[in-house]
Amino acid sequence: MKRGLIAATMVAGMLVGVAACGSGDGADGFKGQKLTVWVMSGSNPAQWTEQVSAQFKKKTGATVEFKVQQWNGIQQKLSTALSEDTPPDVVEIGNTQTAAYAKAGALADLGDLKKAIGADWNDAFNKAALVDGKQYALPWFAGNRVVMYNKKIWAQAGLKGTPRTRSELFKAFDTIKKKTDAEPLYLPGQNWYFLDGLTIGTGADLVKKQGGKWVSNLGDPKVAKAMDIYKTYQSFSTAPKNKDEATPQQSEVFAKGKTGAVIAMGYEAAEAVKANPGIKKDIGFFTIPGETAGKPEGVFLGGSNFAVAGMGKNQELAKEFLKIALSKENDARMVKEAGWTPKSPDLATAAKENPAAAAAAPAAEKSGGTTPLIPQWAAVENVPNPIKSYMTAVLNGKSPADAAKAVESEINARLAKE
Repeated sequence: MKRGLIAATMVAGMLVGVAACGSGDGADGFKGQKLTVWVMSGSNPAQWTEQVSAQFKKKTGATVEFKVQQWNGIQQKLSTALSEDTPPDVVEIGNTQTAAYAKAGALADLGDLKKAIGADWNDAFNKAALVDGKQYALPWFAGNRVVMYNKKIWAQAGLKGTPRTRSELFKAFDTIKKKTDAEPLYLPGQNWYFLDGLTIGTGADLVKKQGGKWVSNLGDPKVAKAMDIYKTYQSFSTAPKNKDEATPQQSEVFAKGKTGAVIAMGYEAAEAVKANPGIKKDIGFFTIPGETAGKPEGVFLGGSNFAVAGMGKNQELAKEFLKIALSKENDARMVKEAGWTPKSPDLATAAKENPAAAAAAPAAEKSGGTTPLIPQWAAVENVPNPIKSYMTAVLNGKSPADAAKAVESEINARLAKE
């Protein structure tokens, strides 16, 4: 998911305290009121939005207005809005942004609501909504990468079934290379969130505490091991080593029908079909395999949380909205309609109706994780992302240790910003 991460300095000192402003009315005492919900462009599918709006009005007598925001400039816009006397009632926040806003005192505590509606949510999904052990948001949706492959090319290579281990996957890529004219894998050198998943798989921490402060841990051998795995993946690709998956859009590359596979989010299949409708019949998905069978590769869970503005005047109505928006019925709609990864066991049936979601589910449940959940991390991923420079350097022959040394001062400077 495209997310512009906010720097902690943009929100530090924004608010000193949070006023708990509730109407005190019951769920049926809001007739004629209007709730404002900010969502990011592309987040709320049409059928989900229609269903939630109708259920909300029927239950509360109030209406909900979804205001779609653009990613460009959202950090400053949201920071400003949450500090005003009349902020939007409910806001969508990227799951790795939540800590920065919570630390600034901009979000209401939703612990009681989590207990009521999310007791069975996957811990990996909910972890990014917790700050210092308190529930400052609720997970709306998240997705993780899968292998999106061209079934026609795999058949031409004589491949049957799907790989159960990383070594089997590499062997399949090698077979495609030898037996077809296709590129086995399209993987540019700076697919940073795929690397983050690999670091989750190796048990690496990207930051560590030193002298009471967070500093880079990019030089850790476990990070180097993840980067070596990435380098093996990339060896099967002719994609540029100094570009990411959006330059050009890898879904459009895949759409040309000359690529065996890409490491992709589920929604990229629709992008490929839009570029070339004829490829729809050839698209398949499977879970990214790990080192051993039965244990999927580590994956980054990228997505969004819903939060309630701490200064909002309609907090009770906002909570009624979240009960509806995040019900099992509507979570299932998100899985089926948009292909997001199911966040609870009860959504397994919904995932079966979307092949990409079904392929993503095993890794999310067993091997899902995020980037470091500290407010300071937001600044690290700001453009230009130094970890992308590290990746390109390693792919061009520099040792992981030397590549890490070359960028760690920049990472530490960003982590030091309060």
